[in-house]
Amino acid sequence: MVKKIKQIINSIRQNLFSYLRKNKLNKETNPALVAHLKVSTDLKHAWYGNSYGGFFIVPNILSVKSIVYSIGIGKDITFDLKCIKNHNLEIYAFDPTPKSINYIQEQSLPTNFKFYPFGITANGSGKEKFYLPSNPSAVSGSLVNHSETNNLNFLEVDMLSFDDMLQINKHDHIDVLKMDIEGAEYEVLEDIIKSSIPISQILVEFHDRLFDLSEYKSKEIVTKLNAAGYEIYAVSKSFEEVSFIHKDALKRLKN
Repeated sequence: MVKKIKQIINSIRQNLFSYLRKNKLNKETNPALVAHLKVSTDLKHAWYGNSYGGFFIVPNILSVKSIVYSIGIGKDITFDLKCIKNHNLEIYAFDPTPKSINYIQEQSLPTNFKFYPFGITANGSGKEKFYLPSNPSAVSGSLVNHSETNNLNFLEVDMLSFDDMLQINKHDHIDVLKMDIEGAEYEVLEDIIKSSIPISQILVEFHDRLFDLSEYKSKEIVTKLNAAGYEIYAVSKSFEEVSFIHKDALKRLKN
């Protein structure tokens, strides 16, 4: 009981910090750096989850049969539980981070939340070096060594390619792909674009802030997503959580 209360208190604190941080980023971010993160199609959408772990989603095309992949969960599954509560669909969650695995093992989860202790990679399935955060109290590690990881503190974790993830579950499409993978999203998204697997919505957190570059890394991958038929329908206040919809799903919505 004490442990559960501590988890609730930490979640409230984390959510408040996230809310304040996003407001701060909204005011301080140079508009020129995020000019490529512009909404290009007007759709009715909703925020699923809390401020820290949530994303914008178009709920109108979701049903009990929808397939949602949640890659990178950390210690927050508010987005996933909202999807299950509102649509009674199945969540396929992935995270190789030791703290995330322990967190999931401690939760009482619905049967339609399916967890796999693997990460996603653009390099083919197998073991990969996974850098842990510099802050010992932080949760999320990354395949990419960046400003918030420790290049001397890493471990080997099991990673899957995007296609192998789907083969494990015998899926030939995804209705929603939610991805928060701490700076590795750029290479992984490039790999996903090359795949023949149809994806209706892609919800991704861009970690441009972790790289000391004059131009945001997300600019190039957004251009490639646009070319692959994806349009932005929502962007969070912090310009980090960006939601895309594929032109084929857009047609279904408008018909």
